Amino acid sequence: MKYIDSLREGMRISEVYLCKSKQIALTKTGKEYGRLMLQDKTGTVDAKIWNLNSPGVSNFDAMDYVRVDGDVSVFMGANQLNIERIRRADEGEYLAENYLPVSTKDIEEMYKSLLGYIASIRNPYLKKLTESYFTEDPLFIRKFKFHSAAKSVHHGFVGGLLEHTLGVAKMCEYFASAYPMLNRDLLLTAAIFHDIGKVQELSAFPENDYTDDGQLLGHIIIGTEMVGDRIRVIPGFPERLSAELKHCILAHHGELEYGSPKKPAILEALALNFADNADAKMETMIEALRGAGNNTGWLGYNRLLETNIRKTTEE
Repeated sequence: MKYIDSLREGMRISEVYLCKSKQIALTKTGKEYGRLMLQDKTGTVDAKIWNLNSPGVSNFDAMDYVRVDGDVSVFMGANQLNIERIRRADEGEYLAENYLPVSTKDIEEMYKSLLGYIASIRNPYLKKLTESYFTEDPLFIRKFKFHSAAKSVHHGFVGGLLEHTLGVAKMCEYFASAYPMLNRDLLLTAAIFHDIGKVQELSAFPENDYTDDGQLLGHIIIGTEMVGDRIRVIPGFPERLSAELKHCILAHHGELEYGSPKKPAILEALALNFADNADAKMETMIEALRGAGNNTGWLGYNRLLETNIRKTTEE
């Protein structure tokens, strides 16, 4: 099988991929064409069907496994698949596990590291709160381990939510050691819980798409509610500590225009925002560079990073 991360300009391919999305769009001359996103466990690739009336183009839907024949080209610095023939794949032509993008890191090892941070929390209320989800709730633990952190922007793969959460916790641990005024227990707890709402905002793989709650509420509100629900069953949980933790979650995107209902008003919320933004932006660029294959030139304007990017020169 030719995995998506191995595609190179000029290749001729005949493979089965998961059709993650399907749209009918118009060219500048008003002609209809098909715009797809195809996926396997190594990533995604944009694909175009320029001739929808071709006898080689059969009926299929988004989330179908499809057999495609076409050529690989490069457009705006990224691979694009130009499809000549496409049909719904038959049973036996594919193994589902080959089509789910998965973290390159060991999921169980990452979770063990996250539990290490939880074990280090000294505040009894924050410790009980984190343990109620991450050590005492088997259904949640399974969801959290295998969930993605996003639909497509960053960490959009199995284990992505865990990988991102661990990355943010590591940065917050550094901040706590570098800036002693920070309340380490509060900051680490906020890091561990900041994206917890994504287990309800996004559906499970292979769909990995926004749920109704995700569209209507978003993970920040969902996560704040999830934390609040558990706090209410912990006797004596301090009200001010509860408000400070919820504030960190509500403010972790930093700006109102980025989806945060509140801007950071305490030091821990500011540190969490920096850590979340840094880990997300680093992964966004890494995924863009990986998607470029062996292209070492400028890749064009990246709308997520708002700049032209390229790989660092290797010598």
